[in-house]
Amino acid sequence: MTTLILLAPLFGALICGFGWKFIGEKAAIWTATGILIAIALLSWVVFLTFHGDAESHPLFRWIVSGSMSADWGVRIDRMSVIMLVVVNSVSALVHVYSLGYMDHDVNFKEGESYKPRFFAYLSFFTFAMLALVTADNLLQLFFGWEGVGVASYLLIGFYYRKQSAGAAAMKAFIVNRVGDFGFLMGIFAIYFLVDSIHFDDIFAAAPTLAETQITFLWRDWNAAEVASFLLFIGAMGKSAQLLLHTWLPDAMEGPTPVSALIHAATMVTAGVFLVCRMSPVLEWAPATLTFITFMGAATAFFAATVGLVQNDIKRVIAYSTCSQLGYMFVAAGVGAYPAAMYHLFTHAFFKALLFLCAGSVIHAMHHEQDMRNYGGLRNKIPYTFWAMVIGTLAITGVGIPLTHIGFAGFLSKDAIIESAWAGHNSAAGFAFWALVIAALMTSFYSWRLIFMTFFGKPRGDAHTHDHAHESPNNMLIPLAILSAGAILSGMIWYGGFFGHHYEEWFGNALFFGPENHTIHDAHEAPVWVKVSPFIAMAIGLAVAYWFYIASPSMPRKLAEAQPILYRFLLNKWYFDEIYDAVFVRPAKWLGTFLWKKGDGNTIDGAINGIAMGVVPFFTRQVGRAQSGYLFHYALAMVVGLIFLSLWLSIRSAG
Repeated sequence: MTTLILLAPLFGALICGFGWKFIGEKAAIWTATGILIAIALLSWVVFLTFHGDAESHPLFRWIVSGSMSADWGVRIDRMSVIMLVVVNSVSALVHVYSLGYMDHDVNFKEGESYKPRFFAYLSFFTFAMLALVTADNLLQLFFGWEGVGVASYLLIGFYYRKQSAGAAAMKAFIVNRVGDFGFLMGIFAIYFLVDSIHFDDIFAAAPTLAETQITFLWRDWNAAEVASFLLFIGAMGKSAQLLLHTWLPDAMEGPTPVSALIHAATMVTAGVFLVCRMSPVLEWAPATLTFITFMGAATAFFAATVGLVQNDIKRVIAYSTCSQLGYMFVAAGVGAYPAAMYHLFTHAFFKALLFLCAGSVIHAMHHEQDMRNYGGLRNKIPYTFWAMVIGTLAITGVGIPLTHIGFAGFLSKDAIIESAWAGHNSAAGFAFWALVIAALMTSFYSWRLIFMTFFGKPRGDAHTHDHAHESPNNMLIPLAILSAGAILSGMIWYGGFFGHHYEEWFGNALFFGPENHTIHDAHEAPVWVKVSPFIAMAIGLAVAYWFYIASPSMPRKLAEAQPILYRFLLNKWYFDEIYDAVFVRPAKWLGTFLWKKGDGNTIDGAINGIAMGVVPFFTRQVGRAQSGYLFHYALAMVVGLIFLSLWLSIRSAG
């Protein structure tokens, strides 16, 4: 069944990519969508019926080179079945949603066959992600890793006539290659140390790696630390952590269903999955875990500050994704891997819901994305309004304090914050306070989005507001299903992910070192720690209500009073400008220099100089020797014989 789940989306991608010319657009699209719905249901069957430890099923021999052998296999454990549910459920709902959203797209000409291509990319994206999460070795995982990179490039740049879409696709591809270089170095290091890339062999050798020294960058390092750190560099790029995060907001240039797929279920969660998958190695690399904790907390805080002032509805949600990924890495960094997977699981539901709701708003407002041109839409699109409120209640963490009753984010995000408080590495204290403050800001910008979009007086073009309408059923049904997940998923699976029997539930899918008591200590956290996220959420909600309902003039006054801070946040801490000055412009200058001075003047100039100057000169001199007189040729032969005789005499004498 798992093999069928893995390969079915590839079949759907081939049908949509090549077969639509034979069976028609609608038949191909519905075939791909039907396949995704079927495997999503099968994934839930696997998830609900799975019990036990990891199982590996080799399908065929893939690569053999010297001592390295890599079979294409399927690894089934608690982590992989969680990811099967997440990936296939969200992907199936995105396929259904896209049936309505991509109908009569304004970015394409009438009669242009863009829909089969879009659904082919979606299905291929799903196949690549499934190959990643079911991989039995690092090379197969890297295949899926690069597969989602290629698919994301195609989907982000789907509107290929828009220059901004092409630039965003290139940016995502290039930034991820930086992280992937670190990932590849990590794979090389592990193969060099273990002589295998299979997970079982790597995990068995992890204690030995902790006692091994390796020379890297002109000094000796602990082997487990080096391998873990390099693998995390790959995770930083894929999961858009600070320094390698700049591609994620620009990925909004793709169609909104793409944003839901990338941000909720696939590409950005791959880094979190990788870190949790490699827990048997990371548990022996405390310095790397501390670094992961710090980077996760810094990312959560940074992205939350930027989200405070964004005006594009999709970019607000994009920065919230970046921030929520920081939460997941903090959990992994302090050793609470189940809490990281818990938030990954619940986040898929409410983040996909928020993005698809944003798409419904954009659809209603004729592709207007600036929230400053919204207002008063709750009566125009009531179903979208209530779905988005549910998603906001989930991401901000609304629930009953000191209980296990609440929306999905209330349970999973609080589990991470409590784990950060209980963490024992040197970055855990910083992470705890950074996440609490980020929770306050998350509440503020999430409710800001709700108030600016659905409340107050209509702003912007009056004609657009007058013709705003609710989305069709094939866009609303996915919202209803995801709303149920955003409400119930945290409560239903709290016991398995974060309860007292989490080790039994996960089996050997995760590894906990002998000194890792983070989750146990998190359960014993004092009351003030447990209620701090709820208090932060309430403060954020109150401030957002004050700014955008009670006193709508307050945000402008605050921005005018603090212009430097406002521009700093609006320009995303100037990371793009810094990277442009440090990397992009020097690279362009070097490329231009090598092109004009190197290729143009030196190479082309030398060739042209030889062709136009040296060769004609010698041909003219040789031409003069062709006089046509017999005695000239005889003289040349005699002189040649004399020199030949002298040369032979000298050689024989020597």
